Amino acid sequence: MSHTIVNPSELHDPVRFGYSHVAETSGGLVFIAGQYASDGNGEVPTADFAEQVRLSLANLRTALRAVGLDYEHVVQLRTYIVDHDLAKLEILGRHIGEIWGGEPPTQTLNGVAALALPGMKFEIDAIAVRP
Repeated sequence: MSHTIVNPSELHDPVRFGYSHVAETSGGLVFIAGQYASDGNGEVPTADFAEQVRLSLANLRTALRAVGLDYEHVVQLRTYIVDHDLAKLEILGRHIGEIWGGEPPTQTLNGVAALALPGMKFEIDAIAVRP
């Protein structure tokens, strides 16, 4: 199965960090790398957890749209929360509900001690399927 790499110009350049944003297979599977609250330079612009979740999900949508997809094509999420607790889970659940309503994709949440960059509190990656 062949694949195509896509790095949308609307997102930061990930190659300097050693990855790409999107890989689409010839079989219709689309893998979205971990998206976080990054600005155009790959820096984390806010310390607020809820805002990081919101920005991460917006970046996820940007990555999906770069290959002609959107949230409804996502079948699996993996989320990573630094110092996970129930308050953060509620914030995440609220954002997921706003996007996917009562039928969210499958999701695995991982509580972690740290993420790739200082200040990162949240990261999300996804698998989508082209219809």
